[in-house]
Amino acid sequence: AAALEKFRHDIARWWPREYTYSGTSLEDLFLEGRKGGIFWERGPEGFRCDLARVMRWVPPEKIILRWHISPSHRPEPDPQRASEVEIRFVPDGETGTRIEVEHRGFERHGNASSEYCARMGSETGWPFILRRFAEHCGCKDTPAPRVLRSVI
Repeated sequence: AAALEKFRHDIARWWPREYTYSGTSLEDLFLEGRKGGIFWERGPEGFRCDLARVMRWVPPEKIILRWHISPSHRPEPDPQRASEVEIRFVPDGETGTRIEVEHRGFERHGNASSEYCARMGSETGWPFILRRFAEHCGCKDTPAPRVLRSVI
């Protein structure tokens, strides 16, 4: 439970600014911990943008998000054109947690789906995001994070 709660409650402190619309002007990030909740950012001058919607919230095990970010890094409000991200928090040893990410349904994004899939599975995608969380948690001797699966 601790890893999922830290992931959610501290998200504004560790989520990479490169994966927000506000960038360095970001004021706050929120991940509402419930089915139907929203992962959204607040930027300057009242700017608000929804990044994802919580499809399943199963503490302490997993979150499934409908990912409302298009391949061109623009908001994608149409749920039929949004991919899905499953984030699992798996016990690892007596006190550790392994985080597994499966980003799927890229075909819903249309023409650029295969490039988007490759980008999110690359070192600048989910591994980069997960490294930021590991650093925030003080994990120094962890193997390089990798995406469990990034599939079309």
